[in-house]
Amino acid sequence: LAEGFEAALPAPMRESAKRARQLVTGNLQGSGTLFEELGFEYIGPINGHDMGQLLPVLRAARARATGPVLIHCCTVKGKGYAHAENSADKYHGVSKFDVESGTQAKSKPNAPSYTKVFGDALTEEAARDPNIVGVTAAMPGGTGIDILADRFPSRVFDVGIAEQHAVTFSAAMAASGLKPFCAIYSTFLQRGYDQVVHDVALQNLPVRFAIDRAGLVGADGATHAGAFDVGYLTALPNMTVMAASDEAELKHMVATAVAHDSGPIAFRYPRGSGNGVEMPERGEVLEIGKGRVLQEGTDVAFLSFGAHLAEVEAAARLLEKDGVSVTIADARFAKPLDIDLIVKLARTHEALITVEQGSRGGFGAMVLHELADCGALDRGLKIRTMTLPDRFIDQASPDEMYADAGMTRFDLYKMAVSLTSSDGKVVPLSKGA
Repeated sequence: LAEGFEAALPAPMRESAKRARQLVTGNLQGSGTLFEELGFEYIGPINGHDMGQLLPVLRAARARATGPVLIHCCTVKGKGYAHAENSADKYHGVSKFDVESGTQAKSKPNAPSYTKVFGDALTEEAARDPNIVGVTAAMPGGTGIDILADRFPSRVFDVGIAEQHAVTFSAAMAASGLKPFCAIYSTFLQRGYDQVVHDVALQNLPVRFAIDRAGLVGADGATHAGAFDVGYLTALPNMTVMAASDEAELKHMVATAVAHDSGPIAFRYPRGSGNGVEMPERGEVLEIGKGRVLQEGTDVAFLSFGAHLAEVEAAARLLEKDGVSVTIADARFAKPLDIDLIVKLARTHEALITVEQGSRGGFGAMVLHELADCGALDRGLKIRTMTLPDRFIDQASPDEMYADAGMTRFDLYKMAVSLTSSDGKVVPLSKGA
């Protein structure tokens, strides 16, 4: 009956109907695979670990292909090394490790990791608020969502490697009255940007974005470097964007995100250990759009956004040895900005330097825009924005990557010196410093 119906269709529709029927019924009647029906030349499946089988296939495909080719290789993660084969979440990028035991030789930090602080803080908040749920895209351990899942398994959703779905799924839950925390690495959230724009920001839904791996991340290299999230999120109406300067601030920002129900909110934090600061028993809800001043000076003001604050403080100590009076402010928010604080810094200091672990077009650009709009640049303020350079940073340790990027305490020091009045007061560090 179906075949008779197909025969009566116009020619352009006949072949499509036939293929649809074959795919639904599984009766391909000598037809090729699904991939061949889509126009690919299909080869496989083959053993991807058998070089004697794999290499000739690759050579033949290169020599004979007249169109797109799909080579179906079957492989096992960590093939040949039991510790890797049996561990789904480890050995993607590794430090030195003991071959027999599989133990990775990592230095013992003197502070908890930002990821663990987030996971613990979120779990504590979830114990008090039953509406909190967690969403991740195949990275429960990498984002700290696994800590929440261990205690409240029914309130955590791992959607697999589908960041777009994770964002839209979170939007739907926010629309229903839940408080979703969508935990995705900075560089992976880029995959769901369309959904962040149309499904979350446009509808002003209170999705909480926990953005791990902000800034340069070391072993994972340029593909995982969280350089762009500040720029692409602050561009969106309705979005609130925060960055934690230390692990205690991260705990405050989790509490702030829980309380913020008037629209989407995001907070970013880096990979690795915190600074060893004293942790609050419970996070405090921060006033939206308000920064804080850590120390006051008169010559140079540093306005830091995020986890580079420790380097800013180290640079300030170097400057103070040379007699330069330094103000240090932690912006906390890139959107909305603390306009009153920024304007005050601009009007009471000879120089203002913004610092962030992100690309050009991010926090510093937001500050420049606001200062220009309010006329604070009209009097000749010396201002610089210290960001990651306009290039990808090669893989190295985080410290080496930030040195390559020109973002060390010595780079901050030199920038401040270059902006300070040349009255003999400042003696720059030697070039070898």
